[in-house]
Amino acid sequence: MRIGRNRVLAAVFAGLLVAVTAACGGGGDGQGGGGGSDGGDLTIGYIAWDENIALANLFKAELDQRGFNVELRQLDVAPTWQAVAQGEIDLFQDAWLPTTHSDYWEQYRSQVEDLGVWYDQATLNIAVPSYVRDVNSIADLKQHADQFGGTITGIEPGAGETRLVETQMMPDYGLEGSMTLQKSSTTAMLSALDSAIQNREPIVVTLWHPHWAYSRYDLKDLEDPKGSMGEAEKLHMIGREGFGEDYPELTEVIKNFRMDDKQLGDLEDAIQQAGAGQELQAAQQWARQNKAAMDEAFGSLSQGGSSGY
Repeated sequence: MRIGRNRVLAAVFAGLLVAVTAACGGGGDGQGGGGGSDGGDLTIGYIAWDENIALANLFKAELDQRGFNVELRQLDVAPTWQAVAQGEIDLFQDAWLPTTHSDYWEQYRSQVEDLGVWYDQATLNIAVPSYVRDVNSIADLKQHADQFGGTITGIEPGAGETRLVETQMMPDYGLEGSMTLQKSSTTAMLSALDSAIQNREPIVVTLWHPHWAYSRYDLKDLEDPKGSMGEAEKLHMIGREGFGEDYPELTEVIKNFRMDDKQLGDLEDAIQQAGAGQELQAAQQWARQNKAAMDEAFGSLSQGGSSGY
């Protein structure tokens, strides 16, 4: 009797073990396997640039509903690239190529996977409110310098765009004697832009695409006939080595993912309006309001996790 009971208990225990193992996805390290559905833990690294904050939170909002457990981790640019190369981060969504992040690409390209382009019109720009009707080109600034108080309202002194404006654009258009670049911060530039627009005053600022300001305000980029502000760049998603094998379904989603200026601008603006600490909630709300687009982008992934945002 004792031997028979032990055999029964062993069989029951083995059955329970099989059931638990199956419920947990067959064991493993939580990564999506190449032979089955994606899901499990996913770490997205992001930098404090508006488009990256927006996209990282949007992906978390969507993927958490589809069997993933997404962790967002904010780092500076260089540590983010290094973390992806070392496998500490699975995905980075804001690689500016071929120029801005070229040094990191050359250093780490053999240790990461390029998952494709999701935005192909990333540009550096000189912009004015649309009501400034007599200035349509950077070449017009010299003649109308007094209209702007002789000032181009800029951003951080160490920013790449600041360097480009000072060393390339202003000399190219002969603006050194008639205008100065006011260097401060992105926050200060946006505050000055908002104030000028509220009072319908002329202002010229350094700006870039993608940016939520284009969604909130009616702005126009000044033409750049000399090409001083450079060519458009492309924003790539970069995965750690082995990403495509571990997450085959998600990789296909990423390769086909696109956002246009209006979508991205509206998402960024919603996050800005929501305020610090509410980024995910704002992304979730935007995703609900754009459900058809989100279903088209992410619908091929197996549904999992909770049933709603």
